[in-house]
Amino acid sequence: MIRSDEARAENVISKANYSLRLQPSLKAAVERFALAEGTSLNQFINVAVAEKLSALETEGFFKERAKAAKREDFIGFLDGAGDEPPMDGDHRA
Repeated sequence: MIRSDEARAENVISKANYSLRLQPSLKAAVERFALAEGTSLNQFINVAVAEKLSALETEGFFKERAKAAKREDFIGFLDGAGDEPPMDGDHRA
């Protein structure tokens, strides 16, 4: 049974329409990828927007963290890493 909060949320989501104008070549490419993913164009675009927002928010998070960082703490961290050579499997192929 759907709670009334969930029903209201679904109603709000269904009304969040936006007319999106894509270049024909971009739209065709997105349609191909959406089809390959087995999803709708709308769902593909929703996920793409969510991924972009996540990336931007993550960048902002690390910029804020960097403001409070101290170089000497970072150097201390690196100094504590040791000087052992990489283990098997740690090398790039």
